[in-house]
Parts: sequence; structure tokens; C-alpha cells
Amino acid sequence: MTESPATKPANGDVCQRVKNGLKPERNGLVKSLHHERQPKHHHHHHHHPDEEEVRPGMGRGAEVHAASRHASLYSRPFIESFEETPMLVAVLTYMGYGILTIFGYLRDFLRHWKIERCHIAREKEEQKDFVPLYQDFENFYTRNLYMRIRDNWNRPICSVPGAKMDLMERATHDYNWTFEYTGRVLQDVINLGSYNYLGFAENTGRCADAAARVTRKYGVGVASTRQEIGNLDRHEEMEKLVAKFLGVESAMAFGMGFATNSMNIPALAGKGCLIVSDELNHASLVLGARLSGSTIRVFKHNNMQSLEKLLREAIVHGQPRTHRPWKKILIVVEGIYSMEGSIVRLPEVIALKKRYRAYLYLDEAHSIGALGPRGRGVVDYFDLDPCDVDVIMGTFTKSFGAAGGYIAGKRELIEYLRSHSHSAVYATSMSPPVVEQIITSMKCIMGEDGTTIGCERVRQLAENTVYFRERLREMGFIIYGNNDSPVVPMMVYMPAKIGAFGREMLKRNIGVVVVGFPATPIIESRARFCISAAHSKEMLDGALSVISEVGDLLQLKYSRHRIQPTPVRPFDDNVYEDIDD
Repeated sequence: MTESPATKPANGDVCQRVKNGLKPERNGLVKSLHHERQPKHHHHHHHHPDEEEVRPGMGRGAEVHAASRHASLYSRPFIESFEETPMLVAVLTYMGYGILTIFGYLRDFLRHWKIERCHIAREKEEQKDFVPLYQDFENFYTRNLYMRIRDNWNRPICSVPGAKMDLMERATHDYNWTFEYTGRVLQDVINLGSYNYLGFAENTGRCADAAARVTRKYGVGVASTRQEIGNLDRHEEMEKLVAKFLGVESAMAFGMGFATNSMNIPALAGKGCLIVSDELNHASLVLGARLSGSTIRVFKHNNMQSLEKLLREAIVHGQPRTHRPWKKILIVVEGIYSMEGSIVRLPEVIALKKRYRAYLYLDEAHSIGALGPRGRGVVDYFDLDPCDVDVIMGTFTKSFGAAGGYIAGKRELIEYLRSHSHSAVYATSMSPPVVEQIITSMKCIMGEDGTTIGCERVRQLAENTVYFRERLREMGFIIYGNNDSPVVPMMVYMPAKIGAFGREMLKRNIGVVVVGFPATPIIESRARFCISAAHSKEMLDGALSVISEVGDLLQLKYSRHRIQPTPVRPFDDNVYEDIDD
């Protein structure tokens, strides 16, 4: 590929025309790849990714305590662990799914001959010659495996989803096909499943009072889009506050977190563009990438060698068939991966993004509020310059206890999205009390409410996270993810133990989320705990005691790397202070 004016980088004194909210500079540059500036807050020379040594088994499932070789890019230790699945456990897990599959085909045979009653959706007899609306084979897993443990999901709660919650008891008389309420309420169930990271999901306090005041003044619904007559002064204030909170020029909000990804990525990329996506990205990111019409290439989870290989091939080969340079290369990653508990290697991603002239789309849905000394996400966690991330996305549904999402970045990007994003043009405006919940909770985190409550909650979440993870490892459970991630996956593996763990925990008044195939790889079923600043040490100790008890009952302590219990010590106030390389 030859270097043309379209492929030369701008030197800062030439302002190019904005296209799709991002500059249309081509990704054909090869000559100056090794002459990029360092991230703003780091003045060390970084290694070329070719120098990164990957230990044997760095793929999914290996025993890894991954500390990056790019020490100059990190201001703090970066440790993640993914212990290898024991061979016997893997074999038994496959056997379990095999047995369930065999019995599933047997039951389908009995249903076909009407020996067993069929509860599934079926075509009407008079429509049997039509193209089938329901694909029986595609629903095989749902009706034969999922139905056996369906009682672990969709449990209705009847209280605030705080540190403790109330659950409505259900009973089934047809093996989980239908449920009926018993009228009994399970009270004070410890909640280890909600994304209530900073404890703002509450019905008392500053946020609830502010939302109530705004409801009396503005009502609940807006009944219009932002572009028509649904743009309230509270919406404007919220967006200015989000931009200030993130340290960027501008921001805009959307009423739904999922749609923030799925409807905005198509506005930023299209035909002739390349999206390079982490293999474990959320479904909203995957859907948005597919809707965009861009070419999609997937790199191994958090693997910088895999990412650079794709970027290098994209630069060298260009588009398929024509070999023209890509109009745009967009790297799409998440801050915290919600099923793995891992944190993106953002300093390295930014270094690669700069080196290969790509754009970076960062989804901070789970990391905003939950990471960093100021609760400002993974950018704050690594002490990076927010301007190095081209598109910052996040949601208000987790740390802020509200609803919706946001996109933040340069002013030109946001102005472009206001008129080109389907979510901005066609969706109804956010509800005023939801907006007020966001404003109040964000000001609390920033300390603009005149208190230190927000700062204390961020610190409490960090303390709870480290404590909970350490204790689980000491007990002998296999735990995935980063030491600082409040998303804590605990491996369960076998299909029968997925339902058993959820039921046994609820019997002991602990509410947990269990996850299995196809949401995870078939041999990596897990329980996913979400830690909150609202959890007291007594709650966590009680939950840990129950988890250990159920773990012994179901034989879930698979780890072959037992850690000696650490002595009880007070929380270190300097847990977030930078550590010199």
C-alpha cells in the first residue's frame, strides 16, 4: 500500500471534515507506527507488542495470574486469574450434558407420540403446511435442559433491590413449565445478584427525595422525543454533569442502556469500515456491530497480541477483494466484562489504537462508578486521559441506580449523534425522576452535594470486592477475573449443580445469579456475585459462610491452588494510590 494524502495523519493544525462523528482519516499508515506519543499521564517508553511474552495456556481456561509485560503503561499492579478447569470436572460436565441431551431426545419422542404432555409452543394443525414459525430443534435446549432449572431465574422481588431484598415465593406443579404464587414473601434475602455497586438503588435518602420532588413538578413521562418538545432543562443539566464527571467536552443521554450501544454503533460505522471486537463483548455491542453493516473481526479476550495481529492485517491487506484502505477501524471493548469479571487492558489498547490510527469505543457499563479512586471508571482506574478514548459509553442502570445510558467524547461527535443516532431521533426522552436520580447520585459521587458519602461508597466497594474475592479463594473455589472487579464469577461447571446451587442458596436466604450454556462456554457454568458498597462486613461474612457450606454440600471447591487465609487487617486507605513501576 502506498502512502497517499488520504492516509497521512493530521499534525493538529489541519481540521478535517467530520464524517460519522469521527474524522475520516484512513487506516493505511504504516511508516510512522512506532512514533506515537505516550498517553498523557505516562512518560515512559512502551514496548512494542511483539515483545510481549505470552505464557503457555494464556487462552481461556488456563491457570493464569496475568501481570502485563508492559509495566511502563501501568501505574498499578494488574492481576487477573483464570484457573484451568480440572480434567475430571470437564469430563463429568460433558457427560452431564450428554446424558441430558439423550434424555431430551427420548422425551421429544414421547411428546411426538403424545405419551408425554407437550407444553411447548407448536404450530396449529391447520397451519402444518405453512413455513414453521417455531423451530422445534432450535428450542431443544430450552425445553429439555433450561426448563429443569428455570426456577432459578425471573424470580419476582417485591422490595428495593438493595443489600437485602424481599422475594415472592413461587411453586410449580408441572416441572417449571408454569409457576403460581404461594402468597408467602421471603424477607431480608441478602442480594448478591443486583448491579447495585454503589448502593444507590434505595427508596430513602437524598436521591429518592430529589426524584420525588421532580416527579411532583414534571410528572413521570415526557411524551415526546428530545428533538421535538421533550427536551427538559433537567436533561441539559444531566448531560453537562456527565461530561464534567468524565472529563470530556460533551455527552448525551439515552433512555435505554442496551439501545445506547445497538443504535449508536451503526451511526458511527458502516459499509467499508472495520469493527475489531473482543470475543466476550456484550450482546448489545455485537448487535450494534452487525446492524452497522461493517466488516467485523473478533480478537481473543483481552489478548493484545491477537488484537495487534488483526490491526496489522487490516492495515496491510485493507478491504477484501479491493484491498482499499478501510474507511475507519473501530476497536470495541468493555471496561469490566460482566461474565468474566475481567478488566480491559486499556493502556495497551490505547497504545495500539494510536499506533495503528484506529478509533476506540469503550463500554463502561459495569466499570463506571465501580472502578477508580473517584469512581469514574476504567479510565480513572488506570489514570489515563479521557481524550485518548474516542467514544466513551456507559449506563446509569448500575452504579447510579437509575436507567438509560450515555455517549461521551468530543463535541463534534456528540453533535453528529444528536442528528444521526436512531436512539436520539426516535426514542422518547428520559423520565424526569430517572434523570434526577442520575444527577443526584452523580453529584454525590463527585462530592458536589457537600458530603463525602459518594467517596466513602467508592472506597467501601473496593474494600468489599478485595475481601470477598480473597475469602472465596481461600475456601478453595475457582474465581475468575481481576482482583479489583466487583463482578465475581465462581465456577460451578456441571449442569446439575447450576440449579442446585441457586436453590440451596435461596433456602439459606441468599439470592444469587447462576449462569450456564449458552451464555457461557459449555464447561464453564458459574455463579456470578455482584458486590455492593451497601453490603456490610457482617452480610458478606454471613454470605461467605453459606457459600462455603453449600460448596461443601455440592463439592464445588475445585481449586488446586489453595491460598492460606490472610490475617484480618483494616482496610488500606491507600488502596488506590499509584505504585511506582
